[in-house]
Amino acid sequence: MKRDYYEVLGVSRDADESEIKKSFRKLARQLHPDANPDDPEAEEHFKELAEAYEVLSDGDRRRTYDQYGHEGLKTGGYSPHFEDFGSFGDLFSAFFGGGGGGAFESIFGVPGGGRRGGPAPGGDVVVAAALDLAEAAHGASVEVSYDVVARCEHCRGNGAEPGTPIVTCSTCGGSGQMQNVARTRFGQLVRTQVCSDCGGTGKIPEQPCKVCSGAGAVQDRRTLSVDIPAGISDGQRIRITGRGHEGDAGAPAGDLYVVVRVREDERFLRDGEHLITVVDVPAPRAALGTTVEVATLDGPAELHIPAGTQPGETLTIRGGGMPPLHRGRRGDLKVVVNVAIPRKLSKEQRRLLEELADSFESSDAFASDEGMISKLKRVLAG
Repeated sequence: MKRDYYEVLGVSRDADESEIKKSFRKLARQLHPDANPDDPEAEEHFKELAEAYEVLSDGDRRRTYDQYGHEGLKTGGYSPHFEDFGSFGDLFSAFFGGGGGGAFESIFGVPGGGRRGGPAPGGDVVVAAALDLAEAAHGASVEVSYDVVARCEHCRGNGAEPGTPIVTCSTCGGSGQMQNVARTRFGQLVRTQVCSDCGGTGKIPEQPCKVCSGAGAVQDRRTLSVDIPAGISDGQRIRITGRGHEGDAGAPAGDLYVVVRVREDERFLRDGEHLITVVDVPAPRAALGTTVEVATLDGPAELHIPAGTQPGETLTIRGGGMPPLHRGRRGDLKVVVNVAIPRKLSKEQRRLLEELADSFESSDAFASDEGMISKLKRVLAG
């Protein structure tokens, strides 16, 4: 639902024409998209303000609005005059007159509504690179291939067949821009667009390049070796300056962003700079104590299992995890002990376990000084 125009302009319903104009000029400075580049709704806010001013600054429209509201304007066939204009320089000039440049320069300090001339820089390119967890831990060099817009070497980027001249664009007369002028009650409304024939350069080749058809650029497939630093995480990006699409003559190329994808390793779970793994230990060995072999990113390592280790206990191998991206101590490898209970037993194994169980029942191996209620509370509390 549209807001009340008086509320949009911040004036009372009995405000005179000078108050309305003064308030509009003040708010236009604050709400214009060029003054709010980080606000995605700036465009809509400014259009709302412009529409409110267009209505309230016109005596007939204002009387209709005061009596019948938005629906009354709609029934009367009103629609904002600026809806068909693409640039805010054009929109601003509809209310302040002229071509827009002077108004913008005086209000925002930027000629032409913030649009600056000159060659355009190249665009950025994003490519993915996949590596194993071990490679992420130790660092690696990977090759990435990607397509870029590159300068045409046949014409050296000017779009003309070698040896043929570049002439002034006859469509825009060399200005690089085309202007459409419309007359409104606010004065001339000027819409400026980049010339579609010369792309804003004001020059065109008399004979277009046979390789790039006059574009001055071609698609190029590139392969680049990228150094991945040790300790990088899945989803992190590496920026390589100047390796993206090439810009116009005299403008810098874009950047290449390499998005690193670290493949999952079924042996480990990553927790920041630490790694977590599980080792199976037969129940008798966990009771007696033993030494087992554990997989690490640096190869197999021996781990001592203390006698009486319980299921789910965690042992730590210091420095067995991931290195930090910057200087610092390497993370740890957390080893969760899974005490393995056999599902099937031979007759001899069963006989021996029964004898062992009987011996435990007659000993104090599982004795505890705490009472049954206290023990139950401790177990339930986890």
